[in-house]
Amino acid sequence: MPPGQWRSRDQTAAVWPGRNWPLGATWSEEATNFAVWAPEARAVHLCLIDDEGWETSHRLTERSLGIWHGAVPGVRPGTRYGYRVAGTWAPAMGLRFNSTKLLLDPFARAVSGDLAVDPSVFGYEQGAPELPNEVDSAPHVPLGVVVDDHFDWQGDVPIRRRWRDTVIYELHVKGMTQLHDRVPEGLRGTYAGLAAPAVTDYLRDLGVTAVELLPIHQFVTEPAVAARGLVNYWGYNSIGFFAPHAAYSSSGDRGQQVTEFKAMVKALHEAGLEVILDVVYNHTAEAGVAGPTLSFRGLDDKIYHRVAPGPAGAAFNDSYWDVTGCGNTVDASHPYALRLILDSLRYWVTEMHVDGFRFDLLSALARTGQVVDMRSHLLTAIGQDPVLRHVKLIAEPWDASSDGYRVGEYPPPWTEWNDQFRDEVRDFWNGRSPGIRSVATRLAGSSDLYADDGRSPYTSINFVTAHDGFTVRDLVTYDHKHNEANGEGNRDGTDNNRSWNHGVEGETSDPKIQALRRRQAANLMATLCLSNGVPMITAGDERGRTQRGNNNAYCQDNELSWIDWRGEDAWLDVYEITKCALRLRREHPALRQRHYFEGRPTIRGGPKDLAWLHPSGREMTGDDWHDHTLTSLGMFVSGAPLRAPGPRGEQQVDKSFAIFLNAGETAAEVHLPENDWVQAGEVVLSTNSRVPVGTEVKAGDRMRLGARSVVVLRES
Repeated sequence: MPPGQWRSRDQTAAVWPGRNWPLGATWSEEATNFAVWAPEARAVHLCLIDDEGWETSHRLTERSLGIWHGAVPGVRPGTRYGYRVAGTWAPAMGLRFNSTKLLLDPFARAVSGDLAVDPSVFGYEQGAPELPNEVDSAPHVPLGVVVDDHFDWQGDVPIRRRWRDTVIYELHVKGMTQLHDRVPEGLRGTYAGLAAPAVTDYLRDLGVTAVELLPIHQFVTEPAVAARGLVNYWGYNSIGFFAPHAAYSSSGDRGQQVTEFKAMVKALHEAGLEVILDVVYNHTAEAGVAGPTLSFRGLDDKIYHRVAPGPAGAAFNDSYWDVTGCGNTVDASHPYALRLILDSLRYWVTEMHVDGFRFDLLSALARTGQVVDMRSHLLTAIGQDPVLRHVKLIAEPWDASSDGYRVGEYPPPWTEWNDQFRDEVRDFWNGRSPGIRSVATRLAGSSDLYADDGRSPYTSINFVTAHDGFTVRDLVTYDHKHNEANGEGNRDGTDNNRSWNHGVEGETSDPKIQALRRRQAANLMATLCLSNGVPMITAGDERGRTQRGNNNAYCQDNELSWIDWRGEDAWLDVYEITKCALRLRREHPALRQRHYFEGRPTIRGGPKDLAWLHPSGREMTGDDWHDHTLTSLGMFVSGAPLRAPGPRGEQQVDKSFAIFLNAGETAAEVHLPENDWVQAGEVVLSTNSRVPVGTEVKAGDRMRLGARSVVVLRES
């Protein structure tokens, strides 16, 4: 709303007492109930904003258990609102009340408008932080929207797919369809666009079972990013934990985004696809103490944001404790901050029908005091919650601190992003691995990380790339990051890329280098899809999406980040390998087992469930595992029978497989072992042009495994 159009007037309607639950704005035909938690406030005014920019203020006179509440008749869905909260201004005591700042309801289920960087959005005077800024922020901040929750789900129910049958596709709602020529133009880049048949058909055909959406909670761009003329594209700067981001709505921001999001979930479910949200509860968009006052800071700063330890004997400290790298850390140990998170999670499951969550920087939230604690308030509460403990839960098991890295430590029912899989698979195919021991462990399900506390191989969410970092194409095209477009002097983004340009930095017309890069990309994708655990594919990797060497494209809302669906530059051979690997995984339970391999027969007299093969045809010895010159490996997986029983306790029998990987610069002569269990088979996946799919093999044969290639054999 332009400043000149913002006007206020006196209260025009009575405020009924209402009730102190549920928090947020709850609409009914009779009246809309408003409830907001601000226990140390002296006064709270509900401000309703009409389409002409008139702000009508209603003082809430009722306060119960720290919650200010009231019901206003005649308020309709689509009405915009905010709060003005009066109280003590004492930053040194963690009190930053300032009634000139119009505050977003933390429980708003829809948000209208965006943050416009203006001096008025800061609660303090620039250059004098001890003084309050008394300029009205209303024209420059996002507003809550009253929502009618009704939606006809037509029998939609959670899919509840087993973890071992899950394949995750990490995508950005806008970037997935912004350039998609088979999505109607008006729907591109939106929730409705993601639900289009062209998208759902593609994902099903590829073999994906779940989409993991980069943050869709309402977020804003950081003032420092906006000052560079850029925007927050990824969305890791949340301000509304109940509201679907309005900019992804094709139908409007007065509550229509809620209906459109629900329709998207329903369509994805109809296509057999689960919906997982990437959620960012670890910090708020208000950043450090010098950040804007948008919501939490103006309601009760010291309960939402963790405070840094102050000097001994000090009553309080006015600085935040930051283990997120974003200026603040949400204090999930406080009952009301914890309630906010739990109520938000349950809302997205029960009202919005999502199937799970991936928690950004979970270690920042899983703390008792300042120590990461696997029995922390949040983890314990989620584990006991009758709704949340049954959905898919994924931890990013680290934060921005030195003590936050906790891969392998999260308790059931959590699964974890496994960055050790990422790093060791990259190193293996780049020829920088110290041997084949580590990659073998990752292929088999990372038992070193998860088996000791009784968890299963599917605890490991395997990935070779994610939204942050290189794409697969860039991983084989660049030795160094190229983030100049971000405006940070190429200082942002990791330098630990474990990438290899194969001789030329960036794109090249050299056909030999092009062929090698595509083969290496196919090798990475095949390894990911055929490893035990849950594979996560970053959107577009299967078709050669590039960010031109930018490994931190968080602020690039343009074609650098969007998927190019035109066929001219697509790596369709990589797509076919990925699709083939996922089909094999889907059709053969031997390739997605829920028990760890034990290296011994599942039945008396049978073959070992897993055997590691030396290129000579014998099983690997202890000395072989420590041979740092060895760059090729065979993995024999028996399907006769599997260790896990079928759904009725029956013995499951599947085909047996041999997966051969050669990361060396030269071809390897592989001797197929002679045994009593597998006499003959055929090649069912190959990145080696000299051993094409359909090639028949038999025990005792010799097979030339090309340099840097994968070949998968299935018994006849």
